[in-house]
Amino acid sequence: MGKNLVIIPTYNEKENVEKMLRYVFALPKEFHVLIVDDGSPDGTADIVKRLQPEFSGKLFIEERKGKSGLGTAYIHGFKWAIAKLYDYIFEMDCDFSHNPDDLIRLLAACENGSDVAIGSRYTKGGGVKNWPLGRILMSYFASVYVRIVLWLPIKDTTAGFKCYKRKVLETIKLDSIKFMGYAFQIEMKYNAYKKGFKLIEVPILFKDREEGYSKMSTKIFKEAFWGVLQMRFKKIE
Repeated sequence: MGKNLVIIPTYNEKENVEKMLRYVFALPKEFHVLIVDDGSPDGTADIVKRLQPEFSGKLFIEERKGKSGLGTAYIHGFKWAIAKLYDYIFEMDCDFSHNPDDLIRLLAACENGSDVAIGSRYTKGGGVKNWPLGRILMSYFASVYVRIVLWLPIKDTTAGFKCYKRKVLETIKLDSIKFMGYAFQIEMKYNAYKKGFKLIEVPILFKDREEGYSKMSTKIFKEAFWGVLQMRFKKIE
């Protein structure tokens, strides 16, 4: 298979999915894309399947029944990518909050020595756009809390735009990852760090979605708060 795979979980992303796919496939570096769709009732999967003949050999879809959580979608995609022997495996949102152009910068970071490249809002040069102040503060101090509790030397601990070398995902016991919501992103970074892999932050501008609806909720933040405490005392196998 190809060298680079972008995993994009979707649930009701009909407004964004075709634009996102065309953008990624037009980049100067070649990326394959795996859509992991959780039974979107709005027809997201149908749009992807309609585009597959146009992007034959580069666009793939895995359909799951029901909304099963971000973490399980990525783990499903990670296992798929490992089986297909992709070298670099990316996490990215479908809603353009992550700029697809930054895929090239994340890839370069991994090609030049990083095992995990993290698209970071809170490192020098990074930032957020179109977020209300309350959400900015909540996200920033969530990362501070994680750094304090887990002693994790990452400024954007909750970031969801990342590139992994395949060996990282082969080393982490994916079936032992406990958290499936917001805390999933923290747990993956923490496991990679505790396994001795090199994590590098790449500054990005995070832009709030313009179309569709956010899946963020208070429940997701609560899972992250208590989940971090559990991670602190969990043995990393």
